[in-house]
Amino acid sequence: MNLTDRVAVITGGAGGIGSALARRFAAEGAAAVVVADLDVDRARAVADGIGPVARAEALDVTDEQQVRALVADAERRHGRIDLFCANAGVAVGRGLDAADVDWDRAWRVNVLSHVYAARAVLPAMLARGRGHLLFTCSAAGVLTAVGDAPYTATKHAAVGFAEWLSITYRDRGVRVSALCPQGVDTPMLAEGLAEGHLGARVIAASGAVLTPDQVAEATVAGLADERFLILPHPEVADYARRRAEDPDGWQSGLRKLVRRLS
Repeated sequence: MNLTDRVAVITGGAGGIGSALARRFAAEGAAAVVVADLDVDRARAVADGIGPVARAEALDVTDEQQVRALVADAERRHGRIDLFCANAGVAVGRGLDAADVDWDRAWRVNVLSHVYAARAVLPAMLARGRGHLLFTCSAAGVLTAVGDAPYTATKHAAVGFAEWLSITYRDRGVRVSALCPQGVDTPMLAEGLAEGHLGARVIAASGAVLTPDQVAEATVAGLADERFLILPHPEVADYARRRAEDPDGWQSGLRKLVRRLS
């Protein structure tokens, strides 16, 4: 996808990867960028910093009616949505001790919000025979988020859902991409490190921690190539191959890393 003159909607757009995507899409010549977030004041600050092509919208991605209303409003204002980025996500930092409410929130934000987005935008995209869905899924969706069971399970589900959509709708003109970065310098990682979460410490010890702008750059390249898996950390592909070829050895290596950091 060439972003020039495109209409893009980004959920979780108030900070981190979402705000970097919004800025980069505008710099690439997008006609309109909708920055949607639960924190509408921060979303508005991002949109104001970008300029007239951007506007902010309040959005709870776990509320399907709000997602449908956001899509309908964008289509009414701009005539279409070319690119919908389901970027909002949450981490828990817990294992079996995670409460049911944490599992439910992770499921609703990391998975169901993607379902709601697809339900809302696909009809018009299919009618036009073109469109692109971008899901921020995390490297945890193809590997494992050590120390965070809900995050691991829901990000795997997010990648699986994205793959299903791609297989089902690509021949009808709709492209789907799963953005799977590893360590990114976002508030989510910073909070995890501050709270001593094992998963955050493993990420910090496992390789380069990219800036959100670097992730946005990789995303633009992946969209241009219409890649399904967008891996800002190229080593994730190597990890995934090693995991598939020798799952026992891969798990053994992770256990050693966990012991070293515990």
